[in-house]
Amino acid sequence: MGPRQWRHRGRHERRAVKVGSHAGAGDLLELVRSGRATTRGALQQATGLSRATVGQRLDRLFRAGWLREGAGGPVGSPLGGRPSITLEFDDEHAVVLAADLDTRHARAAVLSLTGEIQAEHAGVLLIEEGPDAVLDELGRWFAELLEKAGHPADAVCGIGLAVPGPVDIDTGRVVQPPIMPGWDGYDIRGRLARAFTDHASGPAGTPVLVDNDANLMAYGEQRAGYADCAAFALVKVSTGIGAGVVVGGSIFRGVDGGAGDIGHIRVPQGAEALCKCGSYGCLAAVASGGAVARRLAEAGVPAASGSDVRDLLVAGHPGATALAREAGRAVGDVLATVVTLLNPGVLMIAGDLAGTPFLTGVRELLYQRALPRSTAHLDVVTSKLGERAGLVGAGALVVEHLYAPERAEQRLVALGV
Repeated sequence: MGPRQWRHRGRHERRAVKVGSHAGAGDLLELVRSGRATTRGALQQATGLSRATVGQRLDRLFRAGWLREGAGGPVGSPLGGRPSITLEFDDEHAVVLAADLDTRHARAAVLSLTGEIQAEHAGVLLIEEGPDAVLDELGRWFAELLEKAGHPADAVCGIGLAVPGPVDIDTGRVVQPPIMPGWDGYDIRGRLARAFTDHASGPAGTPVLVDNDANLMAYGEQRAGYADCAAFALVKVSTGIGAGVVVGGSIFRGVDGGAGDIGHIRVPQGAEALCKCGSYGCLAAVASGGAVARRLAEAGVPAASGSDVRDLLVAGHPGATALAREAGRAVGDVLATVVTLLNPGVLMIAGDLAGTPFLTGVRELLYQRALPRSTAHLDVVTSKLGERAGLVGAGALVVEHLYAPERAEQRLVALGV
């Protein structure tokens, strides 16, 4: 079943653009980026500004290198005349760095402002080695990637980082992360910015944004493939289990970043299973990639992590296949409640276990336990972006933050334009 045409306001419409004399250059940039107004005349109509004032605002954006003129649009009058010159966001004036951390490996990339990956690296990086060592190594990776992509360090406008733990979005610090020993409350933003400066000679104070990996995977997937979906949920099942939710085009984080932490919901079949959080009976202790790997290891099959389980599933290992389907049923039971509460249009399964056996188990219990009303317009799918979803989401988070109207105004002033 293909994606439906969900009825709701587009993702860019959630931002109110100021009108009249209050509309600044940042508001005009938002109108152009969203496609709501892409000519000078359309900007005048949308904001109520005079032609001269629109010209002055646009001049600042052109001098910053943020806008460019595109091809002429269609002639607006039946009497003919010259076509209007369209305005476009210039996605070549800067790049974004992004990294996605898992427990035993990481992925980093240079991305364009529209999300195209220009250079990428994946490798072993143990999160248990602590934030100082891990973030310093990411700084090295960033330096190498910029050289590979052919960009100077001062072309980087910001850095996005996905981490496997709950994040206080205001501070960028993880809060009591069960599978990130030594990271609780650590200044990730400051350390990663310094690592970028040290290894890539990047400018001091480069903006760094940090969010939970499932959140950013959901954000990347929703923007890339389901931009018209009003309520989108993604469940990542790897070493742990977490969910990301995008509502109305924005990540839903809860009051302090704890939304989506479904891996620590208690399930009856896990009463004797000890979770890494210290409690018994958590879903992650029963149905995560780590839990499946442990059960395989107990049966004599070499497996230590979700990525090992993934490799066994690709090879068609019967024991791994059976356990993945069983894990999917446990997750599907919990997701029946999630779906009833959120009523999403898309439920995406991602991560190491996101294959046919696991998905089959999810569907078995989800459709059995959830109300038909909750699943009547639900698409249950697997990841489209795969292992790049977190990178794309992290890059998008940076761009949406830096080019939002008020932030854009501040940056233009700092640039002296």
